[in-house]
Amino acid sequence: MKRRSAVAGVSLLLGGCDGTPLGYLDPAGPAARAIAGLGWGLIAISAAVCLIVLGLLSYAIGRERPPDSGALGGGSDRKAIRWIAVGTGISTVFLLGAAIWTLWAVRSVTNATTPPGLIIDVTGHQWWWEAHYRSNDPSREFTTANDLVIPVGVPVQVNLHSSDVIHSFWVPRLAGKTDTIPGVTNRTRIQAEREGIYRGQCTEFCGLEHAHMAFFVVAKNPGDFNTWWDHQLQSTTVDAANRGEQVFLDKCAACHAIRGTPAGGILGPNLSHFGSRTTIGAGALPNNSENLAYWIDHTQTVKPGSNMPSLDLPADQVAAVTAFLEGLK
Repeated sequence: MKRRSAVAGVSLLLGGCDGTPLGYLDPAGPAARAIAGLGWGLIAISAAVCLIVLGLLSYAIGRERPPDSGALGGGSDRKAIRWIAVGTGISTVFLLGAAIWTLWAVRSVTNATTPPGLIIDVTGHQWWWEAHYRSNDPSREFTTANDLVIPVGVPVQVNLHSSDVIHSFWVPRLAGKTDTIPGVTNRTRIQAEREGIYRGQCTEFCGLEHAHMAFFVVAKNPGDFNTWWDHQLQSTTVDAANRGEQVFLDKCAACHAIRGTPAGGILGPNLSHFGSRTTIGAGALPNNSENLAYWIDHTQTVKPGSNMPSLDLPADQVAAVTAFLEGLK
């Protein structure tokens, strides 16, 4: 079993979840579209300014001065100065346009005109993401981790916090980057225009496992989203005969919580409905039984420096806990 390299993490970030190269250039939300348009526009403006400068430089190098042009400032020099002034003026106009376009894009992204349809409090930890779904009815609030599920077409306000150091929340195809800063609440908005799975990533270096601090935004149609929400509120039934559950409560409950069980830890991710999540360890490994068993017993091999220790459990206990967690759909 090999831990995924930082290079692999970067390649996933640059590509879509379906493997499409440079997926971040295919915006799937209004904020991302404004940012992508600005990016392409700035590339075009920069290219135009460079071409103007190259043209003027080529003209200056290639022109011939008459033998009798005399001292500096003669007619030929005045002509060159006029061309330089024209080129400088055109470049200034282009750059001023870029500044105005940038300010307009920032304003369109940050100044929301409609109230959010959903509010999620997201907290960055070294190195995973905690998500608390808010509701007008406190009994319908819940906490999950690493996978954010949102309804298609609904503006989602994400309140960003940090429990330790500065992180940065970025879903390239849905919105721009926003830092999570200890003691400060920053806000951003994400909105998906179509169903899909969109990769997010911490983009502020935050320690040893920064490259393995990913998350996924899953956009569902509103009906499926409401069904998912109702399912998240369901609690796990305690089964004294379930050996995996008993091992979990003995070894893991001090750090992790599972709704409906005595496990109420807050140091690690909430594992309610863990079996339905996309990855293990905030993007470190795909979520399947083989990877989960390896993660439980060799956490520090997969993600060195994380707060979860390698448990070194007997093989039968690892298998039992793996089956229990996989069953939390």
